[in-house]
Amino acid sequence: MMMNNLVPFRNQRRGRDLDTLFERFFNDPIFGDHRMAPAMQSGIKVDIQEESDKYLMEAEIPGFEKDQIKIDYDNEHLIISAEKEDEVNEEKENYICRERKMGRVSRTFLVKDINPDKIEAKYENGILKVELPKDPQKETRKQIEIK
Repeated sequence: MMMNNLVPFRNQRRGRDLDTLFERFFNDPIFGDHRMAPAMQSGIKVDIQEESDKYLMEAEIPGFEKDQIKIDYDNEHLIISAEKEDEVNEEKENYICRERKMGRVSRTFLVKDINPDKIEAKYENGILKVELPKDPQKETRKQIEIK
């Protein structure tokens, strides 16, 4: 399970180059079954934008149905996970082949100063959109006047 701080998209690009290098290496066909959902092959890719009153998150989770995706907010952590099970039955004249594949992907983000009661999410065409309203009562940033 990955642990990430919620950082606006413009500040995350630097570390992604190394992540991309590792993803390419481990997505080589020698490391796994490429018939699985794309999100299972490379994890959940997320873009985050910060607005004055909220964070907007777009997570790519193609190959899943809405009921296979779960979002939890627990102790200032937003957890996005998706789980799927595929079963393939193939019967020919002289053999029967039955395969089961299970996969799970998950990402966790440290998210402070938001109102968890007003989090909204929508899943459409492989993209999960999550709106995280900021809570002005929980602001942790303040300019201190020097006397």
